[in-house]
Amino acid sequence: MLPTAPIRVLLVDDHAVVRSGLAVFLMVYEELQFVGEASNGLEAIQKCADLQPDVVLMDMIMPEMDGVQATSIIRERWPHIQVVMLTNFKEDEMVHSAMRAGAIGYLIKNASAGDLALAIHQAVMGRPTLGPEAAAVLIRGNQPINPPSHYELTVREKEVLQLMADGLNNLQIASRLIVSRSTVKFHVSSVLTKLGATTRTEAVAIALQNRLIGPGKTGKFLP
Repeated sequence: MLPTAPIRVLLVDDHAVVRSGLAVFLMVYEELQFVGEASNGLEAIQKCADLQPDVVLMDMIMPEMDGVQATSIIRERWPHIQVVMLTNFKEDEMVHSAMRAGAIGYLIKNASAGDLALAIHQAVMGRPTLGPEAAAVLIRGNQPINPPSHYELTVREKEVLQLMADGLNNLQIASRLIVSRSTVKFHVSSVLTKLGATTRTEAVAIALQNRLIGPGKTGKFLP
């Protein structure tokens, strides 16, 4: 279910033309609200402090401070603000750096308007969105030595993993499964270790690629 209030979006890119184009794109969608813009990471941090957006569309390479550094600081200071990387860079290290910094999405700038709008909606709901290039990087970097059947996830770990794909945080998963938050944290840590992932987004991408779970929200984990 989509939020009833408009989703407040901050645009961060060092090219004014790109920012203008994105601002026009946001105006097309009534449920998205353009609240401000920044030309580098330092400005982005200040704008987040002043405007408290719901989602930041963040460029990768910028002067003063790049998108990865800014994302890391924003996510640490304001965990409720989600960051979607929107960049021209497809390199493996760029994708991994963005995910480690806490970005919930990674799209290349040739993404369609529909894909970008969907990524913003998914971000607000805590659900990751990866463009095909980013998904391929994460999966390629986590290819298992053994075939998928040897991941050996328990039934409970698959349940937790499916709820992660649905966008639930640890507290919400604990409530859904009627267990303690520390128990969920233990299961999440175990899932990441078994899948060789460093972030929840990577874990979900690997699980979907190997059909360990369904596609999310209504998907059922597979036996």
